[in-house]
Amino acid sequence: MFDGVSLDQLRAFIAAADEGSFSAAGRRLRRAQSVVSQTLANLEGQLGIKLFDRGARFPILTNEGRALLADARAVAGNVDLFKARAKSLAGGLEPELSVAVDVVFPLTPFTAAVAAFQKEFPATLLRFDVESSAVIEPVLDGRCAVGVIASLRVAPPQVTGKRLLAIRTPMVVSPRHPLAAHGAPIPTAVLAEHIQLVHADPSELSRPGGFGLLSSRVWRLSHLGAKLEFLRAGLGFGLMPLHMIEADLISGALVQITGESAPPDGYVIVMSAVYRTDNPPGPTGRWFIDRLKQEDARWLEERAPLSAAATANRVPRPRRSLAIIRPLPGNGLPAVNR
Repeated sequence: MFDGVSLDQLRAFIAAADEGSFSAAGRRLRRAQSVVSQTLANLEGQLGIKLFDRGARFPILTNEGRALLADARAVAGNVDLFKARAKSLAGGLEPELSVAVDVVFPLTPFTAAVAAFQKEFPATLLRFDVESSAVIEPVLDGRCAVGVIASLRVAPPQVTGKRLLAIRTPMVVSPRHPLAAHGAPIPTAVLAEHIQLVHADPSELSRPGGFGLLSSRVWRLSHLGAKLEFLRAGLGFGLMPLHMIEADLISGALVQITGESAPPDGYVIVMSAVYRTDNPPGPTGRWFIDRLKQEDARWLEERAPLSAAATANRVPRPRRSLAIIRPLPGNGLPAVNR
């Protein structure tokens, strides 16, 4: 009986345990709930034990189910690793590389990596989707081999991630906005009185809705360029990637403000390259990810003076707490030491 246990059954077991319901497991596996339920019933019959207690509204792992879950993960993970190594040993170049890119990722290092890729692999076609945050979904459903995402949430268990660079996202306003005249740090209660402009995320998988959320008066914009124009017009305050507003900060078109609840090093978005664990990129995809990391490091080094000049333009703090520009550990990005 045990010899008949399949990898498909184990993946259904893992998905149901992770998602907390058979219907959610079906959505994750792209199968009907009835198929997931039958698959798990067959698995339980083969093992001779109950993995889930179905007496409540949602299935609950039994003691036996909890004990076997770690083993199921280990088996599925080893199979994914086996497939990845086999694909690597096969060594064939992909005829096409598709990449989904979060719109907040700096275009300069990305363009440099693409140019180098085209020179290295002229026969491999490239396809890019620049998305407004909903980048993980085309990777999960197989439309894109690689996703360059803002890693603000724990990645789904079926993907593997490689860290790229960290992006500072200062809180800014127009110099005409009332918050620009307020001393720093600004109390949370004061920020809550004003409109906060938020980059809307069409995907519930990519970013938590509470990241940097400081006011109940929220305007959500799906277009990052529109958010920037609204900030310049003094319609509210908000977070923006530093590389997109450096010129505005230097010219005075925007000023940086700081809330009393801000993290010690400010708000930071960590970018990662992700791919499905069971379908890793081939030689060209791996080369592209490695080259992107190299271009990121070069770009950060070249922009360090400009970034320091931009972040120096902020609402003054009291004399007892001077702002000092220092690098974030490990990535060379400027941060504020309060």
